[in-house]
Amino acid sequence: MAWRCSGIGWPQEARMAVLRWEGGRVSPLLAGKALGFRAEGARQCVGARGNACPLGAVVPGRVTQARCPECARLDRAHSVAADTIADDPRVYRVYLAWFGPGMTKAGITAEERGSARLLEQGAVAFSWLGRGPLMAARRTEEVLRSALGIPDRIPYADKRAVRAWLPATAGERAAEIEALHGRALALDGWAQTLEPLGFDAVDHAGRFGLEGLPPATAVVRELVHDGAVAGTLLAVAGPDLHLRTADGGIVVLDTRLMSGWSLVGADAGAGVSVPTAGLGVGTGGGVQDGLF
Repeated sequence: MAWRCSGIGWPQEARMAVLRWEGGRVSPLLAGKALGFRAEGARQCVGARGNACPLGAVVPGRVTQARCPECARLDRAHSVAADTIADDPRVYRVYLAWFGPGMTKAGITAEERGSARLLEQGAVAFSWLGRGPLMAARRTEEVLRSALGIPDRIPYADKRAVRAWLPATAGERAAEIEALHGRALALDGWAQTLEPLGFDAVDHAGRFGLEGLPPATAVVRELVHDGAVAGTLLAVAGPDLHLRTADGGIVVLDTRLMSGWSLVGADAGAGVSVPTAGLGVGTGGGVQDGLF
């Protein structure tokens, strides 16, 4: 029986991530769990905003968003991230997120979402910085970029490369954002309608399973017809699964590459028979039928 993945989720009420499947089923992602799947057919556009792709388009295997150009434009037409919504009445929060040494970014998220956005991005540690209307939060994000050089994006390749080499304690992991938090609050140019929030670090290393994580040896580049990905789950950070394969390798799978495919179960010993690439080393309920 084939399943279609609709992405990874981080329920606030749970301490683990889950894979979501079309039809409403979920698969808890527990460390030590054996999992495996095999892709079938071609990768189909997932549509936009709850609507099926009218073209039934086939999309490339290596893109993380399984949408054709038309559906991608529709999806971003009402997007906070794309700055296409300016009148959202919700309260927003500005945050500082840390992914590894020298990798801190600023961002915003709707207050009602809690820390979900930080978990989805794989933030190892974070602190809130302020709260207020959308445009005030967006203006503060811009001030941080221009005045302190804090980016709004960190490439996933950089995040993956350092996960096995992070500082050992939560205090060490929070040190960079604590220093930046103090500098940020001292800046001029804050929107008057944005309420500053005190430093209070949240650490996700334990929740992700990063403590003692062995270095990854490869990352999946794309799924292909009849290609398998299987192994034992070691850690989940953001959209990434870290798997120990049958031959002892440590492979990272970005679960966004799974969307759009029909997937069938595979034995955990099937290994990885899809294109992979080497990974740079840093310095320092459930679905049935055996799919997961």
